[in-house]
Amino acid sequence: MKRKILYGLFFIAMFLLLSGVVMFLWNALLPQVIHVTAINYWQALGLMVLCRILFGGFSPGKWAGRQRGGEPENLLKDKLITMDESDRTSFKEEWRKRCEERKK
Repeated sequence: MKRKILYGLFFIAMFLLLSGVVMFLWNALLPQVIHVTAINYWQALGLMVLCRILFGGFSPGKWAGRQRGGEPENLLKDKLITMDESDRTSFKEEWRKRCEERKK
């Protein structure tokens, strides 16, 4: 439980820090390049939230597997270990066929 709270606080702190970085980069580059006005911290924070909604979403679904060590390689190894020999060979043959089809 304590770890979840620390991760949450770390995420919030990094998000707030990155908002400051976005504001700095925006104000340093874009007014001279494309002639836009400078933004303040809260506008940069809003821009970060907007980008998160548009490009990242707020569901932890795609990150949850990585946090638990559920990367595809580990899942595949676990699956292969629990299979018996006949299932393992048919599984490997199926994947060879799929890889050969992709190469064509």
